[in-house]
Amino acid sequence: MANVIDITGLPPERVVFTPSPLAELGAALHALSEPGHHPGLHGWVTATNAALKTDLADRLCEADILWRSSRSDILLPARPGATLAEDLDELDKIDDERFVAAAFEITCSPRYTRLTPSPLVDAGERARIREMAAARGPRQAAFTDRMLTDPDGLRVWLRRLFEDCEEAFFGDIWRRVSIQLAADARHKTELLRRKGLAETLSATSRALWLEDTQDHSGSTRIVLDKLAQGRTTAFADPSDPGVTFLPTSFGWPHLVFAHAQGWRPVLQYPVASPELPAPAALELVQQRLEALGHPMRMQLCRTLSRGPHSTGELAEAFGITPPEVSRHIATLKKAGLIQTRRRGRYVLHQLDLQVVARLGSDFLEGVLR
Repeated sequence: MANVIDITGLPPERVVFTPSPLAELGAALHALSEPGHHPGLHGWVTATNAALKTDLADRLCEADILWRSSRSDILLPARPGATLAEDLDELDKIDDERFVAAAFEITCSPRYTRLTPSPLVDAGERARIREMAAARGPRQAAFTDRMLTDPDGLRVWLRRLFEDCEEAFFGDIWRRVSIQLAADARHKTELLRRKGLAETLSATSRALWLEDTQDHSGSTRIVLDKLAQGRTTAFADPSDPGVTFLPTSFGWPHLVFAHAQGWRPVLQYPVASPELPAPAALELVQQRLEALGHPMRMQLCRTLSRGPHSTGELAEAFGITPPEVSRHIATLKKAGLIQTRRRGRYVLHQLDLQVVARLGSDFLEGVLR
């Protein structure tokens, strides 16, 4: 499985490496909401969450559907500014229909890679978004309702939330990490100029490479090794062709790829890889690997690593029946890889990341990438 960006005919200067304050804030918010994904940030997450004022913590909980399970496309700008205010100014220029559609483009959906109507104008899409949010919790459902009924008001609310994050903790973070991220972007840009894209991709992530096809099309593609499938082109946005790479100090082990139709492809890559705990004993590894021997269960693990999902959500996302999902979940749960809890009428399943970390860092990185 892989994600592919067709860059055939793209001039080298349209491949851009640059830091983004908004993307880095999105990565930081994800780490705060899902610390199990980022064991190397445990100390920072604990200290930052403890220092948050109650009002800000509550508002972050309301909006976490935008960054918890996956990163909303609105948090990954293709043309970043030098400051968070500049990134937010560009975000303000997007019309409501496009903004709301992008806000809810999250990975547990087969609709991501094809054009769909905005939930502001399509009743079916609106119902789907509300059902998905309801499975996340009452606060997330209320946030979604506000976005759908008063997008202008909630966009103002969301900008104030990000500005309050900057004042509370992110301003200090950005002053500290922006130098490192800018240096990495300059290094990759210079490497691209001197050595070419293939070597630059290799230096960016071991999960990236350049592929030149040998058939009559002669196409050139950037390939991302992920437990997901996606396909786009560097010319997806005809007004701004290219590919944007955003370095992050918070991202490992994620390799975040925004590739909705009509949007310029954006890839956020980590600049550091902390060590994980030692794997479990061989016998336990063998027992759990047997449960992961089915390719569908591997795909389910990728989705369940990003947050809790219901059986119905998983069935829709992967095009299989709910009973099939239940059988796969039962196998994973028997191996101790899945946690299950009930929230109202929903039964939600989630990958136990501590168990996965003991299983091995390669597998953990693979499902979280």
